[in-house]
Amino acid sequence: MDNRVFYGQYSLRHWLDLLLKGNIILPDYQRFFVWDETKVSKLIDTLKKKEFVPPITIGAFYENNANQNLILDGQQRLTSILLAHLGLYPDVETFKATQQQMANENDDDIDDEPQLDNILAWDFRQLTTKGRTKAEILGKIVPGNYKNVDFEIDETFLKRTFLGFSYLVPDTQDLQVQQKYYSSVFRNINIQGETLLPLESRASLYFLNKERTDFFDPPFMNEYALKNSNIENKIDFVRFIALLSQYAINDNGTNIARGYKPKMEKYYEEYIYSVVGEHPSTLFKEFTEIFPQGLYQERFERLNATIHELDIPKQFNSIIEADIYLFGLIYCILFENKTIDIARKADLNAELQEAVIVFRDEPGHKRAPSALKYLRARMDRSIEIYDQYTNE
Repeated sequence: MDNRVFYGQYSLRHWLDLLLKGNIILPDYQRFFVWDETKVSKLIDTLKKKEFVPPITIGAFYENNANQNLILDGQQRLTSILLAHLGLYPDVETFKATQQQMANENDDDIDDEPQLDNILAWDFRQLTTKGRTKAEILGKIVPGNYKNVDFEIDETFLKRTFLGFSYLVPDTQDLQVQQKYYSSVFRNINIQGETLLPLESRASLYFLNKERTDFFDPPFMNEYALKNSNIENKIDFVRFIALLSQYAINDNGTNIARGYKPKMEKYYEEYIYSVVGEHPSTLFKEFTEIFPQGLYQERFERLNATIHELDIPKQFNSIIEADIYLFGLIYCILFENKTIDIARKADLNAELQEAVIVFRDEPGHKRAPSALKYLRARMDRSIEIYDQYTNE
């Protein structure tokens, strides 16, 4: 039997019941809620006018002898309907103002302070864990955590307004095959014009091998960001480990990413597929050659500790700075299984800062830092510096 797809529609009230009862859930690789208040308002207005709204895509996923229904496409729409029903919006400025007020006014023990939902990294689960009804949820909301809104909807509107769905049922209960199928589905979905960033789209591939999911996106790297033109982006850890996995073959950066410059995402995908066991690649050093028996956690813990001990900046002002600080450190600890001589960190940091200045002062390098020849130069120099400060 082939994979099957069923179509239909539910009332908004039924969609809310499914959300609140946990009958439909987010897969781990789904992004956070990103719609602004204007988009939420526009969706509700569109529903009121009975105009077309793209259907929700749900996928059946069998694991641990039970079926789960995953929200593959439609998180932003369903969350918006839930927020409109509750009369809340996760507004960043409201959240920050309340945080500041609590910091200024609350002299109580920190354990006694009300716990705010983190609006900076938010999805609907922060609401649905509070209860299964509107009253239960609102009764547990800390004042000032959310912005109060009123989109003028009532129970009649919820019961008489419908939203369509596509329900995907793969013809297998094999965990790996299901994960591969849904990763493919997710990467081909564009959420109502809200284009996924490369890191968000790529994240679905990490789950092709659940044992190695956190290898691609270790939690401790969430503390570090690259800021360009007042826009802050999370450090792309996969970029570093993919490039270094090719570097590790010959211990030099001569041919790094050759032929991939216009399509670096394909390069990163090929690396991910090689690690999760989908497609072996001669481009990169074998994962188990670098990490015998696939064990990497101890080295990750050492990397995390060393980053803190060296006082590595949590925000980099350029890709030049990020590459000089991180390429060599990641390579020495993760790929060479070495330790850094922390006692000499002042000298190490001075060399790193000097290298950043040298590269930044080169007009061509500053103008086009993403050019492969400059990337390779930064990688070589960073590794060269760190190699002088290992305990080996």
